[in-house]
Amino acid sequence: MSSSRIEILNDGGLRHDARRPYELRSTSFQLNTHPTAEGSSTVTQGLTTVQVSIFGPREPRQRSQASHDKAIISVEVGVVPWAQGGGGVKRVRGDKRLQEIGASIRQTFEPVIMTHLYPRSEITINVQVLSADGGILPTSINATTLALISSGISILDYTTSISIGLYLKQPLLDLSHVEEQDLPNLVIASLPNSGKITLAQMETRLHVDRFEEMLSLGVEACQVLKTEMEDVVKSQTEKIVERMGVRSVVSSGMAVDE
Repeated sequence: MSSSRIEILNDGGLRHDARRPYELRSTSFQLNTHPTAEGSSTVTQGLTTVQVSIFGPREPRQRSQASHDKAIISVEVGVVPWAQGGGGVKRVRGDKRLQEIGASIRQTFEPVIMTHLYPRSEITINVQVLSADGGILPTSINATTLALISSGISILDYTTSISIGLYLKQPLLDLSHVEEQDLPNLVIASLPNSGKITLAQMETRLHVDRFEEMLSLGVEACQVLKTEMEDVVKSQTEKIVERMGVRSVVSSGMAVDE
């Protein structure tokens, strides 16, 4: 039974925020939100907002860590001073939860980024939590994917992530902070085109049958997120191409005038 004062799922089948069990929170995806980074994005899922900036490939800050045949990946996670909500993280450098999130992001993307194309270099993923209400890790992974695409760094596929909880026998998708605190939950990251799983993180025990059901639902949800993210990337690309086309026409016109 839930120990929360908030009802997780009411008699009408609605969650505490009026969503249905398989309903995702509202999302917002933005590209190029950091002016000095090679690539960046800001992603909002519900009341959780994360900005990710990519720096590199560049010479490693510690040359002793450089690899002759691939890039090394470093992840920095922080919470801005004005962040709203708690979300289970502290605004303190070195906080254990932030370190765990950073390690999970690195493990998720090491097999996805084509690091062999960038030998003897370092790619830094800087994650800033702007507001937190559950799903910090999935939101950070989704933002990292878009930031990498924005930077032009080669990746094998979109990597999308979602959290799944279990209330009694009912799976719930895309958990809020209250749900994360009260329910057994699983975070997965998937490559939607191939269906491969790059991350499956579970902090509580689950029966194998329930795990398989939750995993299957999570993979489907990751495909939905991938479609939404891809639409944003295509729209941004079309705008860039359009601007380039206008500049080309202007340049051609200037050449004719001369």
